[in-house]
Amino acid sequence: MPTDRRRFLLAAGAAALAVSLPARADGLADIRQRGTLKVAVYNGFAPYSNQGKGIDVELAQALGKQLGLSTQVVGYNADEDMDDDLRNMVWKGHYLGQAPSDVMMHVPVDSYLQGKNDKVKIFGPYHLETIAVARVPRLAPIRGSAATALEVFTREKIGVEGRSLADAFLLGVLNGRLRDNVVHFNSIAAAVDKLKAGELPAVMGPRSEIEDALGKDGRFVVEVVQMPELKINNWPLGMAVKADDTALADALAAALRELQRNGSVAEIFARHGITHVQPTL
Repeated sequence: MPTDRRRFLLAAGAAALAVSLPARADGLADIRQRGTLKVAVYNGFAPYSNQGKGIDVELAQALGKQLGLSTQVVGYNADEDMDDDLRNMVWKGHYLGQAPSDVMMHVPVDSYLQGKNDKVKIFGPYHLETIAVARVPRLAPIRGSAATALEVFTREKIGVEGRSLADAFLLGVLNGRLRDNVVHFNSIAAAVDKLKAGELPAVMGPRSEIEDALGKDGRFVVEVVQMPELKINNWPLGMAVKADDTALADALAAALRELQRNGSVAEIFARHGITHVQPTL
């Protein structure tokens, strides 16, 4: 499963592959002739894409419909970092044989990521993901500087997904004073299960994943984390195509703008119980 580290904390560049696949992407004209838009999503990544359902799946289908195309949604496993994912899903394909798609969903719209991946074009922000904390009401609001907001976790446990932005932040902040109380899980959903069971008072991670795992359970407070020590507390999610597929990127960007204007994007998020935040770039 992709972690927020893979989606936004940008690790070292991918190693060169020994096998090259003939993966020249179809241009917009070829896609229209084919009649199908091939869209890449992550496997096992609720609420965005899991077993053929989710926000990214529905948005991909809506974009295809807006362009007058059918949509083929293809699931890919996350690799070591975002550079690998862009290579596997968009511009080259996986060395084990999986071909790339026309467009990839859930790509951070970030100048640093774009700068070190010149074989793709990143565009079309459709949601602002944020770091949040779900907590039991007896804990004080997570506000102010880390010294104030997080002091409680020198005594209380807090769950995170391992190898994630929240994990790295909590292990390093306050000179490592929280380390013994940071509990690691394989996913946000697993951490939230412990929160629901009363075995953990708080969980930190991407707001959308926390909201999805909580569902309609209203016993907990969910609040966005804003403190000066957390340098990255949000990132816009968008799409990527091959760098030379400018016509396709322009068409998808126009289709997305219409879906945003008519409320379709917000409706998709609402159907999944996720708070939608439109990025302003």
